[in-house]
Amino acid sequence: MFRGTRAPGYGARVTGERATRRLRIAGQAFAASARNPAVRRLQLGFGGACTAEWAFTVVLSVYAFNEGGAGAVGLVTLVRMLPSAVLTPFAAAFADRWRRDLVLTLVSTTRCGTAVAMTLMVAGGGSAIAVYGLAVLSTAAALLYRPVNSALLPLLCRTPSELASANVVRGLLDSVSTLVGPAVAAALLAGDSMSAGFLAVAVISGLSAAVTLGLTVEEPEHPASRGSVAAGLLRGAQVTLRSPQLRVMFLLVGAQTLIRGALSVFSVLVAVDLLDLGEPGVGTLTAAVGAGAILGSLFASMYVGNRHLAVWFGAGVATWGAPLVLLALAPSRPAALALFALIGVGNALVDVGAFTLIARLAPERVLARVYGLLECVGGLTVGLGSVFAAWLASSTNLRGSLAMIGAIGPALVLIVWFSLRRLDDGMLARDDDLSLLRRVTVFDPLPLPALEQLAAGLRPRHVAAGETLYQQGDPADGCFIIQDGHAEVLGDGRPIATVGPGELVGEIALLRQVPRTATVRAATEMDVRLLDSDRFVCVVTGWETSREVTRGHVDDLLDRFSPGPAPEPESPA
Repeated sequence: MFRGTRAPGYGARVTGERATRRLRIAGQAFAASARNPAVRRLQLGFGGACTAEWAFTVVLSVYAFNEGGAGAVGLVTLVRMLPSAVLTPFAAAFADRWRRDLVLTLVSTTRCGTAVAMTLMVAGGGSAIAVYGLAVLSTAAALLYRPVNSALLPLLCRTPSELASANVVRGLLDSVSTLVGPAVAAALLAGDSMSAGFLAVAVISGLSAAVTLGLTVEEPEHPASRGSVAAGLLRGAQVTLRSPQLRVMFLLVGAQTLIRGALSVFSVLVAVDLLDLGEPGVGTLTAAVGAGAILGSLFASMYVGNRHLAVWFGAGVATWGAPLVLLALAPSRPAALALFALIGVGNALVDVGAFTLIARLAPERVLARVYGLLECVGGLTVGLGSVFAAWLASSTNLRGSLAMIGAIGPALVLIVWFSLRRLDDGMLARDDDLSLLRRVTVFDPLPLPALEQLAAGLRPRHVAAGETLYQQGDPADGCFIIQDGHAEVLGDGRPIATVGPGELVGEIALLRQVPRTATVRAATEMDVRLLDSDRFVCVVTGWETSREVTRGHVDDLLDRFSPGPAPEPESPA
C-alpha cells in the first residue's frame, strides 16, 4: 500500500467519533443544568415565563383583532411595548436593590394575577380598555423577567463553561417556547374560547412562579441599595458606556434587534407579495424561524464552547442579516423557508454569546441594570426596525429593501471583527486567571461573578529569586497569588513556612487592617498575580460563605505563622 493510504471506512469512522464526541459535549451541557437543583428551577421558571409570554401575545392579538381589527392589534402592541421598554431600565435598577430570586417570583405572580383578571373580564364581557390596561401591566412585568434571570444565573455557576452551558440550555428553552406558547394558544382559540386562552396564560405563569418560590441564592450586599434609583440607573449606563467591549456588544445587539423588527414587516411582505404564500405563509415563515432557533440551540450545545464566544456571537448577528440578502438575490419558497430557519440559528448564537459575555464583562452589582438597558435598546430598535422597513419597502422595491437592511448585520460584524477577536483573546487570558483563583482556599466558595471581578483586577509580576515581596511591618496595599515558584515566610527574621503555586500571601494584613505580619521572600524565581487591597476586601467580605471561610483561614494562619517568642538559651551546666 502507498504511504498515507487509509483503510476503507476510515473517514466515516472518524466522522462518527467526532459526532459522538460532540453529542457527549451537548449532553454534558444539559446534564450540568439538570444536576444543579437551583439552576434547574431557574431554567424551568424561565421556560414557563417565556411560554406564557408567547401564548399571551397570540391570545391578546386575536382579542384585539376581534375588538377593532388589524389597526387595534398594531396600536395595542405599540401601547404595551414602548412604555414597557422605556421603563425596563428603571425597574431593573430596583431589581438590583432587592433579592433577584424574589423578584422573579413576584414578576410571574403579577402576570398570573393580571391574566386571571383578564379571564374574568373577557368571560363577563368587560371593557376592552380595561383589558388593554392589564395587558400593559403584564407586559411591563414580563420585560423585567429576562434581565433579572440573566443577572441571577451567573451566581449559580462556578466556571465560564458552566455559564455558557446554562445559557445554551436557556436558549433552547426560549426557542421551544416560541413553538409551544403559540401552539397552546392556537389549540384553545380553536375552540372559540378567548377566556380559556387567558386562563392558560395564568396557569403557566402561576407554575413559573411556583417553581422559583423559595429559591434562595446568595447575593452580596449591593451598594445600589443605599443610593437613589436615579443614581443606580446612571451607574448601569456608565458601566456600559465606559467599557469598549460592552459598547461593541450593545452595538451588535442593536443591529440584530433592528433587523428583527424589520423581519416582522418583511415576513408579511415576503409571504404575501414576493412568494404568493398568502396570509398563512406568515405563520409558516415565523415557524421556520422558531424551528431554526431550536436547531441553533442544539448546534450551540455541540459546537459552541467557551473559547470563541465573541466570534460565534458576531457570526450570529451576521446570520440574522445575510439570509435576507440571499433571499433578495434569489427568491423562492424553498429558499425562504431554509433562510428563515437560518435566521433562527443566528438567534440562538446571539443569545448564547451575548448573555454569557455580558455576564462576564459587567460588574455583578449592576448586572440587572446592564441587562435592563439591553432590553431597552432591544425594544426601541425593534420598533425602529419595523418602521424603517415599512418606509423603505414603500420607497423602494421589496428585494432592494431586504438587501439593504440585511447587509447591516454582516457589515457591522466585519467592522468590529478584530475587536471581537481581541475580546475572545482577553477572555481566554482571564480563564487562566480564574483557574488560578479557584485554587485558592479563600476564593473557592465564591460564585463566578465574584471571581470575574477579582480576575479583572489581577496584575502580573515576575519576582527574581531572593527578592522580597514585602517586609514585616510594611503598610498593606495588596496581596499576592503565587502562580509559579516558591517563597519563604519569615517572622522576626526566622523561617515560618514555605508557600507555593496556588497559595495566597498578604491577605492577613488586609483583612485585619494591620501592617504586614511577616516578611515574604522569593526562594526561587516566581510569577505572581498582584491584587489590590480594595478589590480583595470588597469581594471577599461581600459574600457570607467567603467571610466564614476567610475567618477560619486567617485564624489558622495566625496560629501556624505567629513567630512567637524566641527560645531562651540553655544555662551552662
